[in-house]
Amino acid sequence: MDKLRLRFRKTGRAVYISHLDLMQTMQRAFFRAGYPLRYSEGFNPHPLISIALPLSVGAASECELMDFRLKEDTDLAALPARLTAALPEGIEVLEAYEFTRKASGLKWLRVRGLFEYDDRDAAAMAAALTAFYAQKQIVISKKTKRGQGETDIRPAIREFAFVAKGADVELEALISAQEPTLNPELLAEALRQLQPEIAPDFAKFTRIETYDADMQLFR
Repeated sequence: MDKLRLRFRKTGRAVYISHLDLMQTMQRAFFRAGYPLRYSEGFNPHPLISIALPLSVGAASECELMDFRLKEDTDLAALPARLTAALPEGIEVLEAYEFTRKASGLKWLRVRGLFEYDDRDAAAMAAALTAFYAQKQIVISKKTKRGQGETDIRPAIREFAFVAKGADVELEALISAQEPTLNPELLAEALRQLQPEIAPDFAKFTRIETYDADMQLFR
């Protein structure tokens, strides 16, 4: 069993654990649960674990994927419960399995968003949001490796739907995970830049599911 993958959720207070801290947390959990990780060779050996698409701090997920290698074969059916018991509240391992598909094959993410409005009508906001994202182009200013630049995020949004729920608006969208990568937080940032009168007072996002380029579940 050389190529192994975890699917896990990161919710609740765990959303505030940074990617770097999450990697360290996972390494300690493997050790405490009795699963010795395999290390790379060379002058600076490091544990062979990697997360496909690192989450932003504050974002939740029901479908995180992490590749790892162990020093010895193990019962993968028992691993999720044992590893979860060694992890902090909010991180739960859902399954562990041998994989055949590289993480580069992950193309689409289904995300759920909650747009909170303190003193605006949610139904009116849902209608305005739908009209905004129906535009052919949504060009925003974005920080890149070369500095500040402009980018059109609309091609990275395959599907979207807004529904008023009480005082808030719920979003469900299908966005590009890689090539290009669209951080769901840019969905709210686009409103702040281009149409602040319908920008939410607060927005939070959760990854729900992962797909390949053909819209088949990616595992």
